[in-house]
Amino acid sequence: MKVSVVIPALNEEGIVGKTVRSVPIKKLNDIGLETEIVVVDNASTDNTSKEASEAGARVVLETNRGYGNAYLRGFKEATGDIMVMGDADGTYPFDEMVEFIQPILKGDAEFVMGSRLKGDIRPGAMPALHKYIGNPFLTWVLNVLFHTGISDAHCGMRAMTKEAWGKLNLKTSGMEFASEMVIEASRQKLRIAEIPITYYPREGESKLSSFSDGWRHLRFMMLYRPGPFLLIPGVIALIFGAALTLLVWIQGISRMHSLILGGILVLTGYQLLLSWFYFGAFGATYGYSSSSGIKKKLMSYHSLEKELLLGVIFLAGGIILGLYVISNWSTGGFGALYQVQTTVVAMILSLLGIQTIFSGMFLSLLLLNKGD
Repeated sequence: MKVSVVIPALNEEGIVGKTVRSVPIKKLNDIGLETEIVVVDNASTDNTSKEASEAGARVVLETNRGYGNAYLRGFKEATGDIMVMGDADGTYPFDEMVEFIQPILKGDAEFVMGSRLKGDIRPGAMPALHKYIGNPFLTWVLNVLFHTGISDAHCGMRAMTKEAWGKLNLKTSGMEFASEMVIEASRQKLRIAEIPITYYPREGESKLSSFSDGWRHLRFMMLYRPGPFLLIPGVIALIFGAALTLLVWIQGISRMHSLILGGILVLTGYQLLLSWFYFGAFGATYGYSSSSGIKKKLMSYHSLEKELLLGVIFLAGGIILGLYVISNWSTGGFGALYQVQTTVVAMILSLLGIQTIFSGMFLSLLLLNKGD
């Protein structure tokens, strides 16, 4: 049996050699495992490749930069029955690899996740923002949405069988790759084990960006499961806003603040519903997610003409109400405007029409690949 250790590296001169040498080749050989180390040079501008090669790694070049691109190339090049992944910056304990892959060797798991949060985080290894807020929050969201039951969703030290890797069909090129891997492992019902690990301070300049990387992970989870983020709040806002708007308008109650609030909720809820459909259409078109029954039905009825027609109806309703208000206003010599509430409703209908028209155009572009 063979183990492939895949390590992406971008300008890691000064540490990549040490990382490669930390792989316990002798210990792995002692338990009957052949070892290869594949370092993916992600278009470095320093001596990363030379240093890794001199330390004993097989170096492959991936010119398309990105965390996901580097790993996709590395796993393609790997020839092992078990594949272990981790960063080149000295943060992950490759020297603990024998213990780390035991669940796979024993047949208890196909996919192993490291857990820094259950292990030993050395001083200076992880900022407090990541340790106490960012990683726990993103892990909680992922567990709620995909029921993975893990404690550290974005730990970069992982292992899997070659057969498990073949089931994942990963696509993303950037940091989202880490989330996509866990989500797909859960969706494919792989047997997942979690091992506490030691996490060390990084050597060299960090390439992480707390906010942008965190947002990319959250956005990717929204792509797979947009309902809790968009559909549910959208429906609530739309129903409550429509009820409030109609109540104030029909009864003629002089509560402009309530009417404006209702209009804002209607427009916001409608936009959230459209965004839910955007995410679903994009995910289904490009293979990131499967469409739910509701989305499949909506997509089957979708056509630019139908949405343009609906948008025109909304817009026409707003224009007609607006003209009605202007006509009455002109009859009174353009004095005080008493039909302010009707004017607000006309504006809401007009904006809904504009939203719908441009939404139809955008969705048509998204669904071009499906021939719709």
